[in-house]
Amino acid sequence: MKVNSRTRCVLVCAAFIGLFSIFSFRLIYLQAIKHDEYAGLAAEKHIHKQIIHAERGTILDANNEVLANNIPVQTVVADATHLNNRPAIIDLVSKELGLPPAQVAEKLSSERRYIIIKREVSEAQTGALREKLRAANLRGIYFEHDATRVYPNGSMLCHVIGFTDFDHRGIQGVEASMEEYLHGQDGFRFVEHNRAGQEIVPYRGQERPSRDGYQVHLTVDLSLQNIVENEIDAAMEEYSPQKATIILMRPQTGEILAMANRPDFDLNLRAEAKPEEMKNRAIIDMMEPGSTFKIVAAAAALNERKLRPDSTIFCENGLWNFGGAALHDHRSFSYLSVRDVLVKSSNIGAAKLALSVGDQRFYEYIRRFGFGERTGIELPGEIGGVIRPPKAWSKISITRIPMGHEVGVTPLQMTVAMAVIANGGKLVTPRIIKSITTPEGKTVSSLSPVVLRQVISPETAREIGDALRGVVSDRGTAAAAAVPGFTIAGKTDMNTGNTLFHSPAICRRNTPSLSDWWCWMTRTPVNRS
Repeated sequence: MKVNSRTRCVLVCAAFIGLFSIFSFRLIYLQAIKHDEYAGLAAEKHIHKQIIHAERGTILDANNEVLANNIPVQTVVADATHLNNRPAIIDLVSKELGLPPAQVAEKLSSERRYIIIKREVSEAQTGALREKLRAANLRGIYFEHDATRVYPNGSMLCHVIGFTDFDHRGIQGVEASMEEYLHGQDGFRFVEHNRAGQEIVPYRGQERPSRDGYQVHLTVDLSLQNIVENEIDAAMEEYSPQKATIILMRPQTGEILAMANRPDFDLNLRAEAKPEEMKNRAIIDMMEPGSTFKIVAAAAALNERKLRPDSTIFCENGLWNFGGAALHDHRSFSYLSVRDVLVKSSNIGAAKLALSVGDQRFYEYIRRFGFGERTGIELPGEIGGVIRPPKAWSKISITRIPMGHEVGVTPLQMTVAMAVIANGGKLVTPRIIKSITTPEGKTVSSLSPVVLRQVISPETAREIGDALRGVVSDRGTAAAAAVPGFTIAGKTDMNTGNTLFHSPAICRRNTPSLSDWWCWMTRTPVNRS
């Protein structure tokens, strides 16, 4: 009997020891071996990584006038695991945000922890919704700070400024090319919520503050831009062209002071814009420059000292057969000086200027003026144009290229080339960015003028400039471009056909110093019935 009692006692003790051993092993397994896994699950349930969005940088003109900035808005989001009364939440949210109840119900039908219900909601709307949710004790709806991009000047400078997508990333214009500086750097913080979905502030974890985007200052002067916009609108009204471009540039520094294209679009209504309206034609449209290109042939001949400005050229009385093809002038000219070849815009005279330097040398001057390559302006999508090497020329190319045929250039390339004449023969890189600063005004980067090369001598540039001033005199083809009180130099082109191209590239100054020259170029293809 005693043995049986002792045996039962041992068995009971052994059972308790075994049971406690199992519990101990399970406790060790959970606390030690599976600790990281279950801690992660707990953190996933209660700890949330909250993104602190950086504010996109502002775009300003040369005088700190705002061109693009941000308006605070809220993004309404939901955590499906925190929703405590879906039908009531769906009804209230749809009513306050003006959304169809079926759309809200579909979004909240999943069990995802991050559901975007609506973006760009005003702070007044979200404030009212927050109060009504709190009053009804409804949980699971949260509000994230955001900003919407606005453009105070509407369509003005639309092709230069560009715009952003829903994720606030630039996809056109300066918004795209300066994305690295404008976007900033998002921060984050780890927050812990209680069962009601409210943040437990004392348990707030690791945090990294955001860095707002830098401010980008353009070289554009908004007051000059306004003048250019008015002028291009007047031209559109008077001549009804399909498209037009005006560029205002400071030759010595390459600063773009104004740039306008037509057609255009409102940056704040970009969803309604057509593809043709969104093209920055100043850098992506390719054209035959026509007679404005004659400055290259004249500059090459004078710079190579093949001729002097007063040297005379026989212009064949308006008709010249070369290479089996006839070349015409718009009027009959006999002998013209090199200067008057530009003043009168003689096709035959320009052809003979190019012939005097030869195919290869003339081609080299074309390239030295910057044609056939991108200018390097800080805008996306620029093309380099089309300049064929001499081995691809026909027998008559040497007589057609000097008058701006058989080549493709952009309006900006033609403006930069004309600026060479106003800049003592130097080719500079055009610039649209003046500087980059922090929101507090500290300079991050300040861009300086870049002189690429000396294309022609200062003396040749002066000689061509004198001839171009004659173009805008009563002897030249652009007498109507004269402005009392200003010294004007320019070059015009008139190609007739189904489309009329009117391409004056005009440089103006208001003091005797060449350093005060400005240059603009406009291209206006006109419909003809």
